[in-house]
Amino acid sequence: MAASYDDRDGWIWMDGGLVPWRDATVHVLTHALHYASAVFEGERCYSGRIWKGHEHSLRLIRSGDLLDMAIPYTADEIDAAKEAMLRANGWTDAYVRAIAWRASGPDMGVSARRNPVRLAVAGWEWGNYYGEAKLRGAKLDVAKWKRPSPETIPSEAKAAGLYMICTMSKHAAEAKGCSDAMMLDHRGYVAEATGANIFFVKDGEVHTPLPDCFLNGITRQTVIGMLRDRQVKVHERHILPEELESFEQCWLTGTAAEVTPVGEIGPWSFEVGALARDVAADYERLVRS
Repeated sequence: MAASYDDRDGWIWMDGGLVPWRDATVHVLTHALHYASAVFEGERCYSGRIWKGHEHSLRLIRSGDLLDMAIPYTADEIDAAKEAMLRANGWTDAYVRAIAWRASGPDMGVSARRNPVRLAVAGWEWGNYYGEAKLRGAKLDVAKWKRPSPETIPSEAKAAGLYMICTMSKHAAEAKGCSDAMMLDHRGYVAEATGANIFFVKDGEVHTPLPDCFLNGITRQTVIGMLRDRQVKVHERHILPEELESFEQCWLTGTAAEVTPVGEIGPWSFEVGALARDVAADYERLVRS
């Protein structure tokens, strides 16, 4: 069994330099711990290269700006921090987690403009996010929680607080023997899984929810480009849950999920068909090329 995430050997980049893993700590009065003032990125390193690492660094900065929380590093500096962390740990294939947060400081309340913004980059060796489910098709629950209106949250940010309902939804799904949960949005349209975007296939064409109230994932954008290169028609649109009965295939996309076929969502079943398998294989080749 792997050691607890707070009790491992290795190095974490923090505030400009590498620190021993167990020393990478924050104070209990850290603003982010109380008010979720944090943004993060999840990335994968394949054969010594972080896939779309610079795009992730740019999105991290953008997420901070959306939370009125300027990150005091450039994208190039964040890229260098990630590379330094990987080298220090001797990893060529790993998951990379960069996180920026409002730290403890002179303010401790809703307002914390005087508190500094800190940055850390950690990583770990990680296999398939869904384990064996990636091979046979993941089983998803339908979450009771819904993605809220972009008028109520900064939905374009990869912000820690937006994952609270994802954690609750995934816990409920796991209690039912599922790998994940599909979430609807505030209008009742299909949105995404708890940490991945979702795609469906019908009559050789692909349908995926319009990301107007949830994160337009980097892997999502990559897969749409791959499909269009294959001359597969992609419809980005609002999808009602009752349409799932007519879809033949389904898969999830995300940095952690990569491309994972789905076999079941609640009462709906899907085949792990040729297109889902081909897209998963093509993506695997692309990120390692």
